Amino acid sequence: MILETDRLILRPWRESDAEKLYEYAKNPNIGSSAGWPAHTSVENSRQIIRDILSADENYAVTLRGDDSAIGSIGLLIGEKSNLNIKPDEAEIGYWIAEPYWGQGLIPEAARTIIHYAFETLGISTLWCGYFDGNEKSKRAAEKCGFRFHHTEYGKEWPLINAVKTQHVTFLNKQAWRDLQGILGEVNI
Repeated sequence: MILETDRLILRPWRESDAEKLYEYAKNPNIGSSAGWPAHTSVENSRQIIRDILSADENYAVTLRGDDSAIGSIGLLIGEKSNLNIKPDEAEIGYWIAEPYWGQGLIPEAARTIIHYAFETLGISTLWCGYFDGNEKSKRAAEKCGFRFHHTEYGKEWPLINAVKTQHVTFLNKQAWRDLQGILGEVNI
């Protein structure tokens, strides 16, 4: 599946994305705020593409007209989620390379994924977690209509060998429909 926005194309990850992924994912500012360690080599990035990023409903974020991956966005449906959610619910996760921060690209990508999740996949509720202090992820979720649900304290995060505080937000299908006039319609 390929999804498009005004400025972006969301496409499946390819092993050929490994060099560009490594360029951005070796930055400790990216992974630590998202809960994964900085990438250590192009081969490490290639393995992560094979093992994690190539999963169903996970997409490389690329700028329209430039097929280079600059971030990632995806859905973890039901039991694949890091949260305890129902089979018809999904967790949305995203990150974007530091040179692209502050341009509204992740909210743009997320609005398209949200539309796809509710209208095509039949998801009833979307969940989005972010670690305490990750204001960029918090703002991106808020711009898409997510609302605070709860906070999980002392959450063990083995990928980075840390204990974190995670804030969890949600958006159900009816609330999303009610927001369409405010957030703007998305056509995919």
